[in-house]
Amino acid sequence: MDRLVVYGAYGYSGALIAREASDRGLPLLLSGRDPDRLAALSSELGAPWDACALDDAEGLRRLLATATGVLHCAGPFHRTWRAMADACLATGTHYLDITGEAEVFEALAARSAEASAAGVMLLPGVGFDVVPSDCLAAHLARRLPGATRLTLAFDAGGRPSRGTARTAVEHLHEGGLVRRGGALTRVPLAAAVRQIDFGEGPRTAALIPWGDVATAWHTTGIPDIEVYMAMPPRQVRRLRRLRWVRPLLGLGPVQRLLARGVDRRPPGPSAERLAHGVTRQWGEVVDAAGARAVSRQQGPQAYRWTALTAVAAAERVLAGDAPPGFRTPAGAYGADFVLQIEGVSREDVPTDRTSGGSLDVEP
Repeated sequence: MDRLVVYGAYGYSGALIAREASDRGLPLLLSGRDPDRLAALSSELGAPWDACALDDAEGLRRLLATATGVLHCAGPFHRTWRAMADACLATGTHYLDITGEAEVFEALAARSAEASAAGVMLLPGVGFDVVPSDCLAAHLARRLPGATRLTLAFDAGGRPSRGTARTAVEHLHEGGLVRRGGALTRVPLAAAVRQIDFGEGPRTAALIPWGDVATAWHTTGIPDIEVYMAMPPRQVRRLRRLRWVRPLLGLGPVQRLLARGVDRRPPGPSAERLAHGVTRQWGEVVDAAGARAVSRQQGPQAYRWTALTAVAAAERVLAGDAPPGFRTPAGAYGADFVLQIEGVSREDVPTDRTSGGSLDVEP
């Protein structure tokens, strides 16, 4: 049966995705571990549901047995990807998720040969993490073939959802992450800060451990990759102060304290912000000779963008466009895949050979 399982369908992002997929008429099966929340969403959307826990391997295989693909929305994904990917490989079901965690991308990439042999596509990161930025990276790479350094940045505005914040908290003790010489490399929190013009004048942006340090390398082969996020200078200072206690941030009591703080927050952006918010991205590539190319991209509010890109990828899978093996979004569907999303625009920015904005690096 050609249908899409949306797992974790009642979470903040999962529900946005399920509603978008339902509005587009995709054949859905809603799933997750909570039958009551599934039943409520099923009643709203008129879609069938089937509850299943991720630690029920036999149940997952049964769930996926008649599905073309699964859109996995239950994070943090470093704790949930393996069970779902195992079930997909056992049943020949294409795997999609909305992670932004570099370790998950790398773990799935390591199973590419296994997936190819099973005829299964492993396509993580079909949300804002990382469809828009992955497509921007691919566009920049084709503008400057032979680029050796890629810098990506975004200004999402507003606060993250509970799920995103919970994932960030679980990784906080690990510090920052970049790619240098093709290898993932740990750096201090907010190790670098630069001023970036996303289209409305310079904004302060700090280095963050975003998923593109994994995916953009698989997409472009560029060996040095960094990702920045716009944030107020006071937030940069807070992140840098956390360096002094970083080893403590991974301890159980500290994690539980931080998680309680996250759980007191709203589930995610309001309906008003979803409808009218704007997300801006910026990217730069530089080659060994100093040649430089810069492009900017603009689209919907980040969580709305996630729903749109995730469903667009699912539509491709249901239509039979699912090249087997590990894929990145731009690797599977091209640099212009994101431009098919309503409200997305991209521009190439005239540049000289100088770097884009001031750079503040701390050890």
